[in-house]
Amino acid sequence: MASVYRSATSNTLKEMTTYSDYPFPDHFPNYLHNSRIMEYLRMYAQHFDLMKHIRFLVHSVRKRSDFSSTGQWDVMVETTGKQESYVFDGIMVCSGLYTDAVLPLQNFPGIQGFKGQYMHSCDYRSPEKFEGKKIVVVGIGNSGADLAIELSHVASQVYLSTRQGAWIWNRVWDNGMPMDTALFTQNKLNARFNHDVYGLLPKHRFLRHQVTFGDDLPNHIISGRVLIKSNIREFTETSAIFEDGTEEDLDVVIFATGYTFSLPFLENNATILDSQHSMFKYVFPPQLEKPTLAFIGILKPVGAIIPTSELQKSHLSFLGLNKLPSVNGMMADIRQKRKKFEKELLNNPWDTCRVQYVDYMDEIATEIGVKPNLPSLFLWDPKLAMEIFFGPCTPYQYRLQGPGKWAGARRAILTQRARIIKPLRTRTFAHDQLPYSVPFWLKSACAALLFVLTLVIMKG
Repeated sequence: MASVYRSATSNTLKEMTTYSDYPFPDHFPNYLHNSRIMEYLRMYAQHFDLMKHIRFLVHSVRKRSDFSSTGQWDVMVETTGKQESYVFDGIMVCSGLYTDAVLPLQNFPGIQGFKGQYMHSCDYRSPEKFEGKKIVVVGIGNSGADLAIELSHVASQVYLSTRQGAWIWNRVWDNGMPMDTALFTQNKLNARFNHDVYGLLPKHRFLRHQVTFGDDLPNHIISGRVLIKSNIREFTETSAIFEDGTEEDLDVVIFATGYTFSLPFLENNATILDSQHSMFKYVFPPQLEKPTLAFIGILKPVGAIIPTSELQKSHLSFLGLNKLPSVNGMMADIRQKRKKFEKELLNNPWDTCRVQYVDYMDEIATEIGVKPNLPSLFLWDPKLAMEIFFGPCTPYQYRLQGPGKWAGARRAILTQRARIIKPLRTRTFAHDQLPYSVPFWLKSACAALLFVLTLVIMKG
């Protein structure tokens, strides 16, 4: 069952998180509380009149007896307490990755004899009942960092235990602008605070493992509210002994050790999904007799999931299942991506579905025919080209041309900076200058470069 703690806030900018044809309201904050995201989803469903098409409880999805010839599926759903069955020609599975909590108690000797409380972060809602407690949070993903920060306001002491450290990202970046809009490097992350001094320096390089946002984490470390600890070697009845030999008394252990995903409603068949979760383009199961099943959003982009999933859906809708390569062709592509994954990311089973946001979006957009052509765009609409070139990679740019073209895409791109600034500027000023603008000299230099590039391409 999905769960969310009361204070959970998005770690992707609203302009990067939006559906490509329905921008967030301009007064919404740049990083959204979970209640605002829920509000947006309801607004989206109402705007496109989707609710009448939605059934909220799916019991089972099974191949029909004649699947090898028809490719059809039997689907059982529950509506207002009654079960209903349907036959569908195609299925998109959009249930997400984070369905089953991972609680690796077998890796922590003595935990069963621990007399305090232990729990998974999925069961955490708010900090009140942890007042005055000594708490260790195990794991330094986004949930682990969030809970350690929040609990340190009420606990007597919070320890954050990590096996390999993490690069800590910050939502607020240069000039106070959202991080998603800026260029940043590993050195810039480390310049904010020295990860080695703070006990957080990982062995892996920047972007080779999961992203952890922790705006307030260094402040809580430097004030002693959160103490960074190594991995836990074992538990006693009242304490944890860490791999560095130190021991700390504890009242509560919170395992922020992630999730795996399962599909209990879907027929368990190796031709649907093998043990390695092999999917062509992270969407299509290659071994299925008939290509009438697709997985949407079963991946971990280093970025927002909504536009990534939306583009996957567009890939399926506009190209169709019948245009897929052969089984051998799909498997070759999957193997190639795995080799690239092993080079670029940590060889971690939790990261096998991780993709770089812009690279993946551009790959799918190119196949559909919706990736903007910047040199051509500079020639015909230089103002728009400059905003795409200098601005964040927002989903609207994939609706400028080709299948699914949206008439409002150009305006959405040209007004995205104003939507970023508006919720920040709640105290009005006498002038309207946007502090976010790119220096004129830099714009001019890049404009000249793009013009030269356009001429070269045209001559070629």
